[in-house]
Amino acid sequence: MQYYIITYGCQMNHSDSERIADHLEAKGIPMAESLEKADMIIVNMCSVRQASVDRVFGLSDRFRALRTAKPGLITVLTGCIVKTDKKKFDKIFDRVVEINSFADWLDSLAGVVNSETKPEAKRNTKISVGIPITTGCDNFCAYCVVPYTRGPLISRDWRIILEEVEKRVEKGAKEIWLLGQNVNNYHFDGVDFAQLIEKANAIPGDFWIRFTSPHPKDFNDAAVKAVASCVKVTPYFNLAVQSGDDTILKAMARPYTAKQYIELVDKIRQAFRECRTGIESTVALSTDVIVGFPGETEDQFLNTAALFKKIGFDMAYIARYSPRSGTAAAKLSDDVSESDKEHRFLELTKILFATSQRNNEKYVGTVLPVLVNKVFEKEGRWASGKTRSYKTVKFRLDKGIECAAGDIVNVRITEALPLGLGAKLP
Repeated sequence: MQYYIITYGCQMNHSDSERIADHLEAKGIPMAESLEKADMIIVNMCSVRQASVDRVFGLSDRFRALRTAKPGLITVLTGCIVKTDKKKFDKIFDRVVEINSFADWLDSLAGVVNSETKPEAKRNTKISVGIPITTGCDNFCAYCVVPYTRGPLISRDWRIILEEVEKRVEKGAKEIWLLGQNVNNYHFDGVDFAQLIEKANAIPGDFWIRFTSPHPKDFNDAAVKAVASCVKVTPYFNLAVQSGDDTILKAMARPYTAKQYIELVDKIRQAFRECRTGIESTVALSTDVIVGFPGETEDQFLNTAALFKKIGFDMAYIARYSPRSGTAAAKLSDDVSESDKEHRFLELTKILFATSQRNNEKYVGTVLPVLVNKVFEKEGRWASGKTRSYKTVKFRLDKGIECAAGDIVNVRITEALPLGLGAKLP
């Protein structure tokens, strides 16, 4: 038997897929080179965006053709699955199963029982590793299906988390992502998110710590102090705002105001200025935002645009609102026209490009470490990767220079672009 995994979704989905792969390979079941050669196809999906759901439904015809060529093929769906979609998926997949119990059903499917093997997270590159610290969410934002698909928030044992971090670092990981749908609401056996960060930071080794996705309401003073003072934590955060208008935030069930969000950003930036020096004292900030939420007026959108200008984001993931079945917002009238959603998307993108360009100009002339994720040929040899502030950097490799994915290379920043940096070897 050979397996093949298709993953749609966030870093948590990819981390789950890595654990599924590790569990199967620990049982001696190898990964197939292609979809066509697989005896078992596992689709790990995300239901947050309707587009991802549509992609999974779109696999129906392909599976039909694959089953004709290989009648014994097993198809499995897991991940974030809305209950109202399950009946439709039952017609496409042989099994639709809960992600939280994947080890049990994998053992059943593979015909393997009574194994004491413990799954351990991995990535093919082993350079950047995602380690879940929480699963699920208790927030019930009006537009989001995660609490319905992942269930309530559950924190993992901090001792197991730290053991995983140590093992991955020992095996060469350079970047550790601590993952959770509400990552900074971590609590287990007297240890909270701030204390977990401090414990992870104390692990020996030359590696970077990142985390996603934090909620503004759970970024307390202790967490701010911890991320600023722990030097392995990189100066980059994704902090979802979703809207800059208080009325829309309330309708979204986001328990903070635009003013409180701005005050939190100011607090984080001030903490880094106090704890760090040089370019490390500059925090790069990305966000998630939804335009065209039900009832959003032009004036309310302009409040979001004003917040974008005030904060000066380095990156933003801008979504045009679309209703998701099963959420509170799905009961509301989707009354903002598609043309208005597109206009608002373009306006925020324009602001983002301007603020990102301005922010990136601060890096020109500095020498920064870059974690290389790709080496490629394009009119010469090039490498690209991420800085500690999660900036994408591309630089040319001179003849005779050896460089590979996973290397940390110091480069001099020579060019600021709206969403990236150009550099050269110093």
